[in-house]
This record gives sequence, structure tokens and C-alpha cells, in this order.
Amino acid sequence: MGGSDCIFCKIGRGDVPSLRVLETPDLLAFLDIGPLAPGHTLLIPKRHHESVLDVPPDVLARLTSALPPLAGSVLRASGATGLNILQNTGRSAGQVVPHLHFHLIPRREGDSLGFLWNASKYAPGEGEAVQARIIRELQSPAR
Repeated sequence: MGGSDCIFCKIGRGDVPSLRVLETPDLLAFLDIGPLAPGHTLLIPKRHHESVLDVPPDVLARLTSALPPLAGSVLRASGATGLNILQNTGRSAGQVVPHLHFHLIPRREGDSLGFLWNASKYAPGEGEAVQARIIRELQSPAR
């Protein structure tokens, strides 16, 4: 799905209404239609990019440069004491809409939103093996 069929592309073009809070020629921020908390905002590039894996670095730079002022505005407007900035890549990571987007989710102590962080430890030598694989991938030509 991309371009004409993508719901976020339709929102970006104005074909589907949204509660816009920030817009430039390259990006759009709007309130999530199914908010986890009041002020839950989505930040998207207007052009279709499925994830961080296919977005050009300059587009990603413009998108992420909007995060600090947008995050501060969402925090102040919502009266929240914290904020999660979340970006999911791939269905297994929770990406439902295949269009790059960042969630800005206002948080408060005891808000019951929760976040499961099942931290573990590497077995001896496992961390170094993972490190070597990532470095090898970074040094290989892009696929």
C-alpha cells in the first residue's frame, strides 16, 4: 500500500480530514484518531515512505528536527509530565499503518498506559557476536 491507497498519504493530501497541529511542505503532525492519551499526536512525512528503512536521510532529518518543538508543545498543551516518542518499523514491531510515523504520547504518573520492557542479558560472547554482525552490515554495500 502506498500513495493513493495509504491513509496517511490521504491525510497528508487533505483527502481525509484530520486535526492538524503542524504542517510544512514536507511534513504533517496531527492528532491520532485513536489517542492513548489526550494530545497523542502523529508526525509523518507527506511523501510516502514505509519506514525508516526507505526514507531518504534528508527527509528524516527534516522530520526529526520538528520533534523538539512539537514535543514541547504537546507536553505543555496536554499538561502531561512526560512523553513517549515512539516509532515502529514493521508489523512485528507494532506498525499498523505502513507509512513512516512517530507517535508523541503524553504521559502522567499512574496513567495505566504501561510499557513492557522485558530487559535481558547477553550470554558470554553473545553481545560481541551481535556487535560484529551489526558492524559487518554497516560496512557492507546497501542492499
